[in-house]
Amino acid sequence: MAGSEVPSWWQLLLPQDRNVTKSTEYDLKKYLLLLATLVATVTYAAGLNLPGGSWQEDTPGGQVAGDSILRDTNYRRYIVFYCFNAISFAASLVVGLLLLVLRKGTAVYLLLVLQTVMVLDLLCLVGAYAAGSSHDSFTTLCGIAVLVSAVSAYATVVFLSVVLVRIRPTLRRVSTVGRDDEADKLKAKKALAGSEREILLVLAIFAATIAYVAGLNPPGGFWRSTEEGHHTAGDPVLQALHPRRYRFFFVCNTTAFIASLLAIMLIVDRKKFRLNIKGSTRVPYVALYVCILTALLGLGAAYAAGSCRDSKHTIYVLCLVAPVVACIFVPKILIDKDNITDRNESNLNITNDNQRDDENGHNDLLDKTRECVQLLAALAATIAYQAGVDPPGGVWSEKGAGHSVGDPILLTTHHGRFEVFFYFNSAAFVASLVIMAMLQKESLLRLHVLEKAIILDLFALVGAYATGSCRDTSTSIYTVAMAGAVLIYVVIHIVFFTTAEHSGNGNGNGNRNRNGKGGHQELDEYREVLLLLAILAATLTYQAGLTPPGGFWEKDDDRSGHRAGFPVLQDKYPRRYKAFFYCNAASFMASVALILLLLNANLYRPGIRCYALYVCMVAGMFGLMAAYAAGSSLHLRTSIISLALVIAVFAALVCLAIGLYHVSNKRYSDGDDEPTAQGEDEEEERKAMAMAKAKAKKDNMMLEYLMLVGILGASVTYLTGLKPPGGLWREDGDGHSAGNPVLYDISKPRYNAFFYSNSTSFMASIVVMALLLRRMMLQWPDVHGRLRRMPLWPMHTAMFLGMVALLVAYAAGSARDACTSWKVIVLLVPIVGFVMCLFAFNKKKQEVQAQTIQILHMSARPDVACLELGSQVGGDL
Repeated sequence: MAGSEVPSWWQLLLPQDRNVTKSTEYDLKKYLLLLATLVATVTYAAGLNLPGGSWQEDTPGGQVAGDSILRDTNYRRYIVFYCFNAISFAASLVVGLLLLVLRKGTAVYLLLVLQTVMVLDLLCLVGAYAAGSSHDSFTTLCGIAVLVSAVSAYATVVFLSVVLVRIRPTLRRVSTVGRDDEADKLKAKKALAGSEREILLVLAIFAATIAYVAGLNPPGGFWRSTEEGHHTAGDPVLQALHPRRYRFFFVCNTTAFIASLLAIMLIVDRKKFRLNIKGSTRVPYVALYVCILTALLGLGAAYAAGSCRDSKHTIYVLCLVAPVVACIFVPKILIDKDNITDRNESNLNITNDNQRDDENGHNDLLDKTRECVQLLAALAATIAYQAGVDPPGGVWSEKGAGHSVGDPILLTTHHGRFEVFFYFNSAAFVASLVIMAMLQKESLLRLHVLEKAIILDLFALVGAYATGSCRDTSTSIYTVAMAGAVLIYVVIHIVFFTTAEHSGNGNGNGNRNRNGKGGHQELDEYREVLLLLAILAATLTYQAGLTPPGGFWEKDDDRSGHRAGFPVLQDKYPRRYKAFFYCNAASFMASVALILLLLNANLYRPGIRCYALYVCMVAGMFGLMAAYAAGSSLHLRTSIISLALVIAVFAALVCLAIGLYHVSNKRYSDGDDEPTAQGEDEEEERKAMAMAKAKAKKDNMMLEYLMLVGILGASVTYLTGLKPPGGLWREDGDGHSAGNPVLYDISKPRYNAFFYSNSTSFMASIVVMALLLRRMMLQWPDVHGRLRRMPLWPMHTAMFLGMVALLVAYAAGSARDACTSWKVIVLLVPIVGFVMCLFAFNKKKQEVQAQTIQILHMSARPDVACLELGSQVGGDL
């Protein structure tokens, strides 16, 4: 290839041997990307809403409304937190882009870069947590002690692993000569172990991110003023009024945060501790499960301590575990019948193995579709729930004409706009719950019903964002138009470059010839990475757009000209606010447009080939970084430093990606003529591995589904339980105490309905995850010698209970009257009806197509029938 000579230093980043084994980073690529994007999410939110809160009014001492309180009260801690948080945010973006270009057999140099950036990311995350959550000597010393304990535990696990491997070297050898059954069992165990690692990694990521957010924003809020001898502005209210409760919450939350990070390190560095699967010594695995259980127990105890203000309610929350478990195991008497059913299903599965092998390709497609829809629905439910209980515009802090304390401000000042936002957001939340409940119905997936429903979900989120993020119609129209502009650009890009490719190559198969049969598979892998980036970018920009940095004005002020419900930043720094708003909105709309395109194979495959979707992703990332720089600090110097840091890293990575693509293209083009034939032994080994993976695949998919639902429920209920709807009292007076929930004093029945439903959903989610851990840890042989595990119906029961409680908590917490709450629940009827109508329509369409194909077959025209069938399948995909 002329003019494609590669600089020698690029060669260090690619393997010299094309048969390099896969690394742990490649195996866990999707989940490490989830880690990077979730860390970016929490650091983005923490950078825009700094710990300690912000000033609500200009003060005689020179403080400006909307500015960080921590910057004025403790400048050193502010600088340390800001720098660590910004570096962690930038490093997370770097990890995401490195994972985007990571390929099978990547050279060790690129892996070292990736590992270094990941370690830097986690260390800066720990540093930001320590700086942002420590408010006195006790919290500082406690954080240091927990961190030292975690480092000591990690070093102990490494030492024991190395010692045991050297003492028992036979554990590292597996004799498989003449023992095909043992080899198959070993492969099955490896496949199962890989799935368990993925599930545990997702759980550890969830625990780390929500513990980080809760540590920086402790329950009870922060003081907005200083009182000599009592408290300082920016200190937690709970620390002054309930010191023991605050310390208990801090210890438990910090323990959960550090334990989850330790679990992540153990999973990613599994090869360093790897013992033989057949070995009886499993020190790393025991340490991993101990870390996960510690994190779960820490979160549960922190929730019980932080969501209540007295011992009575704390005991009630802890006791909620008992009725949840009782609801699950009441049908215990049916266990024998269930076991018989399980055995019958197992025999049926064995009987139908051959039939499933014929449908492996279609089943793989269904699995990918299920993963995509499942992640979209989970994150849509998360952000919709949080936006519903913490609405844009804030809540009234004082009683006035036409409103009460704790009512949404927009409900009074912009009633129509709030109604549109509320019902759009509620429709998105309820639709997400319906989709998640129906995900296990393969008939709905085969007919692409849930994909159409998730598009409706996305449109509802776009409508909610456009109405909730601004206060005038023209800005809402501009916001929605951004998504249309992105879609139009992508279509034009695809048409233009596809036409140019066909003109230049004659047949337009340049890339496909190089990729051969694996072309679509490679594009689908890139699609997964792009989809995950787009989903999580949409998640954090949705929340940031509805609750911008600096907060909202809480009352009208004719003298200064500001109005309640409007962003403080918009009045104090209008240019900075516009930069933040449009950059954030552009990133959100680009992400939503990218998700819509990635749901259709006919659009995303040419879009990835011609790099149109990469352009959208890069544009969204630049918008995200610009919004962070504009909103994370109100001081020009700090914003320039953070923007320069992120852009420098991003530019370096773009150069790296271009160089890697350039070199890899040359490598692939030079190696096109290499033989690809496999020997019989390799083919048999591949088939044996495929069979071993297929046997555990269905069960693993169900485990991932249950774990994701549990994570959804626990994440949103944990944070909203610590920060309930209606806000918190700022000062003592009129029979209430500072830091207590406002809703508890003005509408106790509604608060109790929200609190106990939210707590039930949280405990049910914790029970789901605990049962899943128990199922993965414990197994026993049956009478036939086959390994048996705990049945899945207890997890399904807890999941159903948690989702119902979550819906009730949303209905109680997002509204202030019974009529509106019932309307939220009644939204289930039209949404379920819409899904059923789609199902009936698509099923009828499929039956008509099947009849047409059958008629063509009967008319002795099989060639036309095959052509029709191929076009049908292609259109569905």
